[in-house]
Amino acid sequence: MAFKIFGRQGNSAELSKETEDYVEVDTLVSETGSFGGRTGISVEKLGNFEDTEKVLRALRQGNIVFLKIKELKDRDMGELKRAVEKLKKTAVANNGDIAGVEQDWLIITPSSANVVRGY
Repeated sequence: MAFKIFGRQGNSAELSKETEDYVEVDTLVSETGSFGGRTGISVEKLGNFEDTEKVLRALRQGNIVFLKIKELKDRDMGELKRAVEKLKKTAVANNGDIAGVEQDWLIITPSSANVVRGY
């Protein structure tokens, strides 16, 4: 019997032989409890200045943070500037990166990732 999978043709014995060439690789769990080689992505909302601590905690754990700033931007621009300045100082101190995405979002990365700029 012939099968056509992703453009390949052959009988079932030939197809099963091809799949035997793959080896399953175990993932290692690091000391932080995350899977080795994987970066988490956290989506957070900045409702007030105190929320910066939650964002910084996610960043220190090695996560990339997408941060929605619309709520605080609409309510208090001065508090937003203070919060963004604190986030920026911490990201830069930890060799991370921070960038605005559109009008209402920031992306903050740990040292293991950076924001590629250029359009």
